[in-house]
Amino acid sequence: MTHELRRLPSLDALKDQAKRLRSRLAPEGGEISHSKSLELIAAQYGYRDWNTLHAAVGNRPPFNPWMLGSRVRGHYLGQPFEAEILSVQALGATGRYRLTFRFDEPVDVVTFESFSAFRQRVTATVDESGRTVERTSNGRPHLELEW
Repeated sequence: MTHELRRLPSLDALKDQAKRLRSRLAPEGGEISHSKSLELIAAQYGYRDWNTLHAAVGNRPPFNPWMLGSRVRGHYLGQPFEAEILSVQALGATGRYRLTFRFDEPVDVVTFESFSAFRQRVTATVDESGRTVERTSNGRPHLELEW
């Protein structure tokens, strides 16, 4: 796999993923060190170790997801998506943004097997980490951006 073909999250987002991995594994008896979680995140993105991934991320300009036309990916109501940002509105000095996305492929927002409801355009308010405050019944944010 060519690493450049896959958009990499920021260093802060990668470290946050490693932190969430550790906290998720700990209650199940799978405690791992911080360095081990970083190595696992690097492997997830196809890199041999954390230092190599760190260098790849550090050698590129920072991604600004708050620009019109930016390409983003993530999960909406637990469903994966890739999308284009159609509008951005900063909500004062709160560090929150109202974004409108156009999904490349419509996302089914219903989990009931005999019914579907597809959405292709969605507006959501996210914080600087790219997550909504609102959560689904299983505790996951309605929208989670990955970069």
